Amino acid sequence: MSVRQAVILAGGKGTRLQERLNGRPKPLVDINGTPLLGRQLEILRQYGFTDVVILVNHAADQIADFCADAAFADLHVTLINDGEPRGSAGALLAAFERLAERFLVVYGDTLFDIDLDRFWQSHIANQAAGTLFLHPNDHPFDSDLVEVDDDKRVVRFHAAPHPSDSCLPNLVNAALYVLERDEIAFWRSIPAPTDIARDLFPAMLRKEADLRGYISFEYIKDIGTPKRLDKAVACLRSGVVARAKLDVKQKAVFLDRDGTINQLYGHLALSQHMRLLNGAAKAVKWLNENEYRTVVVTNQPVLARGETSFAEMRRIHGRMETLLGENGAFLDAIYFCPHHPDAGFADEVPELKCTCSCRKPAIGMIERAQSDLNIDLGQSWLVGDTTSDMLAAQRAGLLSILVETGEAGRDGRYDVRPDFVAQDLLDATRIVGEVYPSLLERASAVSEEVKLGTIVLIGGVANVGKSSFASVLRRLLQNRGHEARIVSLDEQFDARSTEIEAESDTLADALASPTDVTLLVEGKTALLRSPRTLRPILRLFIDADETLRKERLTTRSKSHDADGCEAEKSAGLHSLDNVPAIGVTRDIADIVITI
Repeated sequence: MSVRQAVILAGGKGTRLQERLNGRPKPLVDINGTPLLGRQLEILRQYGFTDVVILVNHAADQIADFCADAAFADLHVTLINDGEPRGSAGALLAAFERLAERFLVVYGDTLFDIDLDRFWQSHIANQAAGTLFLHPNDHPFDSDLVEVDDDKRVVRFHAAPHPSDSCLPNLVNAALYVLERDEIAFWRSIPAPTDIARDLFPAMLRKEADLRGYISFEYIKDIGTPKRLDKAVACLRSGVVARAKLDVKQKAVFLDRDGTINQLYGHLALSQHMRLLNGAAKAVKWLNENEYRTVVVTNQPVLARGETSFAEMRRIHGRMETLLGENGAFLDAIYFCPHHPDAGFADEVPELKCTCSCRKPAIGMIERAQSDLNIDLGQSWLVGDTTSDMLAAQRAGLLSILVETGEAGRDGRYDVRPDFVAQDLLDATRIVGEVYPSLLERASAVSEEVKLGTIVLIGGVANVGKSSFASVLRRLLQNRGHEARIVSLDEQFDARSTEIEAESDTLADALASPTDVTLLVEGKTALLRSPRTLRPILRLFIDADETLRKERLTTRSKSHDADGCEAEKSAGLHSLDNVPAIGVTRDIADIVITI
């Protein structure tokens, strides 16, 4: 294998960081007990970089003394003094004769923990002139952005600030590059000072050089101010940096687009019609802050029908990212299916009219994201507004949340049961962050009591979370190797009646399943059932604070455009009709669970 070379740009004075440097040059700033340059050299060594060229200027003697330490004896380190300030591109080209044919560029004020081998190999596979490490951030409005095409070729650079009506992708240049020496040779004649990002790369594009973007969520931040330094150190100490490594399984929330993030607009075909739903940006920001990878997976048959172009689809997504970014939120990845199985549209694109593996409820987009981002599907969710979203989640092994925005599940294409129902995307984050952990704690204890093939009867009054509890319990049992099936009893129950059939047709059909299948039977009347079976039976009563339950019923009624007074009345009647009769089943339960 050829020698891998890294070039570290370490000539800056670090003026904004003076109060933290104590006379040291910026590359030697302390990062949780270790100089930043030491951390950079260690990561370079880890990924096989043995030839390191450090371009120095301010306090170069201190950097030389540091690199002379025996800890770096296995690295071939060369220091080159810039002399007069030349800018990043000028300094790089001044050292041209010392550059390898292919080299990595690292800025001396960045803290990172990145799979440099994967980055390097991506550059080689694309046979690119240069590859830029790109990532989204929470302030794209004041960041220089990079626009790429569907093959990740860089098509243009957009300097901040950006117009308010921008349709730009949230892709920020992270100042980490792989470059081919011969591709930058033409810049040697340009007088210094010049900058790599602002001057050299745009000039390369004008020469039609093949620049590629490498998009990743891995951690890389500049530490050039005290505030940034403190934030980076906090991320290091809390484990954020380590958890963002590509070899660490990531938790994710997959998001449908239309009707979940943005308002429905028929078949959205123009970027100016992109409007975020209320609370959507706040929800995505919460997911960002809680280290969930945010991944859009959306069916876009407008492309197959010829109603929009791929270029306009990029603008639509750019507008969505711009609107999210204005609120401090970002998406880690966007995947869309351009196909449609049905022909007969006036402007349709024949090659896109096909049955594919990516159109939901197929899970091709989810599988691609799982591979690209190393996602642990067992820790992940899908939030959407249609039954095809819910079926895709079920097929992929994701927990599902149906939002009552957009289609709100009324599309009726598939007979599938969501694990949770939320008012909107913001409410879905409450389920992810609060409701699910609470249910998981309670269900974990119950799961230990459930033997293979048990019939678990889950009863309780309306709207206390029986269905959600059943979903969580099923997931836990499946993780233990059980085949578990949920049976929902959707019958209407009249509290004035004193009789009820021992088995509904739904339950009778379920009892015909193999005896090693665990059945989770949930519904208001579940504990009034007496299944005719020799299987073990476990009876659970799900309880909740009555005031909170009424609030949930009222909120749900309002979300379906019910009149507020009628909603209150409905909640009260539900309580009167159900609690006296259903409440007594608490006494026959083996376990009572309060949610």
